[in-house]
Amino acid sequence: MRAGAAGVDEAGRGPLAGPVVAAAVMLPARYSLNGMGDSKQLSRKKRECLDHMIKDQAICWAIGEADVAEIDALNILQATLLAMSRAVSALAMRPEIVLIDGNHAPDMDCEVRTVVRGDIYVPSISAASILAKVHRDKLMLEIHHQHPQYGFSTNMGYPTRRHLLALAQHGPTDMHRRSFAPVRAVTAKIEEPAGD
Repeated sequence: MRAGAAGVDEAGRGPLAGPVVAAAVMLPARYSLNGMGDSKQLSRKKRECLDHMIKDQAICWAIGEADVAEIDALNILQATLLAMSRAVSALAMRPEIVLIDGNHAPDMDCEVRTVVRGDIYVPSISAASILAKVHRDKLMLEIHHQHPQYGFSTNMGYPTRRHLLALAQHGPTDMHRRSFAPVRAVTAKIEEPAGD
């Protein structure tokens, strides 16, 4: 079954830990929901409220992820494109066109268009931005319970001062991206042979 456009956006390209998450959302024509926009500018409570409303009102939606091992093996851009492809593939309906936030897009078997600042101007991309961010935040909260010393419940894996200090003190977890420079530096220091 085919339909109109799907908006796609990601969350989690910049953090030192956790997966990168993408969402794909197909909305009804002339859809409007007050308060949508760049998910990073919204409070957590507002995002979670919008997340429920979008899921209830969307034609369909789906989430795709690329895990830490894939990020380290592929690089963050390719892992992000992989997560986006997975999100679109998981949609219950096949879109005629996929609108992607930014200026990079994965190869797909339908028309694909990139939209710079699409999370601000295109409702379906705004919706995808919110769904991706809420989903990833929930994942990071789960990871926080396993590794509370890194402060993942508040920094979501981003390189805050507390996170960097914990990384230096405790070393990386299996959820840290070893291909990212701050984690790579700590790993190299840990693996240095002891002096004579």
